[in-house]
Amino acid sequence: MKMIIRWFPFGDDSVTLSQIRQIPGVSGVATHLSKAPVGSVWPLETLQELKAEIASYDLEMEVIESVNIHEDIKKGLPSRDEYIDAYIKTMKNLKKVGVKCLCYNFMPVMDWARSELAHPLADGSTVMSYRHADAKKMNPSSIMDAMAEKSGGYSLPGWEPERLQAMASDIEYYQNVSHEAYWKNMKYFLDAIIPWAEQYDIKMAIHPDDPPWPLYGLPKLMTSEENIETFLNLNKSIYNGVTFCTGSLGPNKDNDLPAMARRFADRIHFAHLRNVKRRTDRDFEESAHLSEAGDLDMYEIVKALHDAGFSGYIRPDHGRMIWGEEARPGYGLYDRAIGANYLLGLWEAIDKGSKGAK
Repeated sequence: MKMIIRWFPFGDDSVTLSQIRQIPGVSGVATHLSKAPVGSVWPLETLQELKAEIASYDLEMEVIESVNIHEDIKKGLPSRDEYIDAYIKTMKNLKKVGVKCLCYNFMPVMDWARSELAHPLADGSTVMSYRHADAKKMNPSSIMDAMAEKSGGYSLPGWEPERLQAMASDIEYYQNVSHEAYWKNMKYFLDAIIPWAEQYDIKMAIHPDDPPWPLYGLPKLMTSEENIETFLNLNKSIYNGVTFCTGSLGPNKDNDLPAMARRFADRIHFAHLRNVKRRTDRDFEESAHLSEAGDLDMYEIVKALHDAGFSGYIRPDHGRMIWGEEARPGYGLYDRAIGANYLLGLWEAIDKGSKGAK
């Protein structure tokens, strides 16, 4: 297992590589080229420069999060083949700079949704939260405005301004796309890229839908144990895997996360671990990583991964804004550093306990 931290390059992050280097147990970062247009080939020279910058702080760049998938691929349009070809060329360049895991998502139109980016908690910290009734009242434009107001000037992955204009028409398009058709479009993509993933030795790790239930009539597939099994059966290569995000799957109380971690461990290549506090079946807020801070048993989740032999990458996911920090919502330094060491502490205790038991 390797503990890493998500980091946004090119001055788009309040957290520095120097600070990340000082978090005990963190070996690298998950990063991306935020300014690369969706559907374009990521330039090798830029990737080499980025890797060199990260390596200068004695950190690794083995995980990319994410190479966004062009909407034409998700829609199954005739133009998808040219975008898939560009995706494969990007994978080739990622191989050349030593990338071993590629996190991505197949969510239609929007990567994630929250109704509030700075919800105050009783301890004085703030977190991102989701209230379903509020989200349904918001259109993509109003969500974008709300996010931009609270983003601190930083980009919000999946909510880039250039995507906004097409969002309304894309949402309308998907009203006539069935789940069955969307599964077929996903399989087409997988069957095209997985042979290259095998050749380049890059583990593909799809991210679950966030939140894990229908919104705006969009097809939601990666939401449950049953659907993850369906996805993995679309292409049975070990290189076709999952990003196990507890913060995305956790709001659905029917998801047994330790059981899912045990069942899919050999196909989980990346884990985003954090806690959530459910308010209703469709309302939740993010919380500190500690088990008692939310509704997820982080010990049991980490133990399930450990005992199943998980050897991939883990990162603490969205953190609170604490101690007066101003940063991109969810991606400050302090609470994620606390989360990383909490998770590392759980792992060490479980590991030593299992060895002692033998």
